[in-house]
Amino acid sequence: MMFNTVLGIEIALDPNIVKIGDVLITWHGLFTAMGIFVGLNVILRLARLRSLDEDNIYTLALVAIPSGIVGARGLFVIEHWSYFSGSPLDIIRVNEGGISVWGALLTGVIVTVCFAKWRNYPLRVLLDICGLGMILGLAIGRVGDLINGEHLAKATDLPWGVVYTDPDSPAFAHSLAFGSHHPATTYEMLSLLSMFFVLLPLFLRFLNRWPGVTFSFVAIGYAVTRFFLTEIRLDSPEVFNGFVAPQIISGVIIIIVVPLMLLWVKDTDSSRGITQS
Repeated sequence: MMFNTVLGIEIALDPNIVKIGDVLITWHGLFTAMGIFVGLNVILRLARLRSLDEDNIYTLALVAIPSGIVGARGLFVIEHWSYFSGSPLDIIRVNEGGISVWGALLTGVIVTVCFAKWRNYPLRVLLDICGLGMILGLAIGRVGDLINGEHLAKATDLPWGVVYTDPDSPAFAHSLAFGSHHPATTYEMLSLLSMFFVLLPLFLRFLNRWPGVTFSFVAIGYAVTRFFLTEIRLDSPEVFNGFVAPQIISGVIIIIVVPLMLLWVKDTDSSRGITQS
């Protein structure tokens, strides 16, 4: 077998770490778990700084994490309904892969909003701290995508293109056919890390004065990232006029969140008696 690795970075790691009985531990699963753990700890630390009850954060996590998994699988099934309509039993085979990050995030936001209303918790502050924890956790999870070869992308001759040579990698056949290709999820990881390390100090210094604004920047930043990175990814079917589902969702998110952020800023300033000149 010949791979075009002239300018590519070869990744030869087995995507599966170990199998214990019927339980298969993969790099993707390991880094996803690490991302959830680190993200939750960031949220807890920020909750302490904002004098929020930590028990409520744990309760929210117990509901939001499994709900996010269901939402992630649900949106993926909707995106690929042409396949699942003919193989309905495959819908529940989550262990074979197939989730949508947007599905997880949107479900998580809905659960957070409902939880805040139920517990009379400060919604916008909760969204801010959860948004920061989410982007760091998601960035860590993308390391597993890089190792495993998840999410196929267009071929490239750039020096940081990747080639997967382990036959068990989801990207093995793609690498064999097209050679070096974009590490799309790594681009996303770098974008998420940049957002986190820019927004966290800004939130701690002054953005916390306008609850909801930090979350808005997270949502807009991630939407812009996914909109453009989807152009080089090959794992989403076209939905409308050349656009795929993640791009359409990203566009809708931006249209909703930008005016909502401005409304939240105006509302906060008005409550403090600040008038706009």
